[in-house]
Amino acid sequence: MPRENDSSLRVRSVAFSDGGHIPPKYTCEGENVNPPLEISGIPEETKTLALVVEDPDAPRGVHDHWVVWNIPPNEAINESSVPGTSGRNSFGNTGYGGPCPPSGSHRYYFKVYALDDKLNIPAGSDKRTLKDAMKDHVLASAELMAHYQKRK
Repeated sequence: MPRENDSSLRVRSVAFSDGGHIPPKYTCEGENVNPPLEISGIPEETKTLALVVEDPDAPRGVHDHWVVWNIPPNEAINESSVPGTSGRNSFGNTGYGGPCPPSGSHRYYFKVYALDDKLNIPAGSDKRTLKDAMKDHVLASAELMAHYQKRK
């Protein structure tokens, strides 16, 4: 999808490491708020960012936990925030829905896209609509992956 090499775009969190474990605070067993994210290496031409958080290990296929776009570039995404326009997740809601796997440990991918333009799609759109709108606008992408398994 990216037009150029993925430059040096990076996404990280102070709450967990890449390949690490998501703290319960950010899940259905805690406060169910989004974790803080830091995005660096954003290409100069970037107008907005998009973010998709998904679980590929869900029993019925990929489960979308957060779909958001038109995020201002060069800003951190704060904990428990609405950084841009929210889309519909697989829970049927807009905004963030934390990890809540039915069984076992699941992987959660935080995928960030640097875009060369704002996206003109309605709030509440799903991931497919977002991905279609992003075509030919992705300058770079990066991802952060972490695990979660319910304690109970």
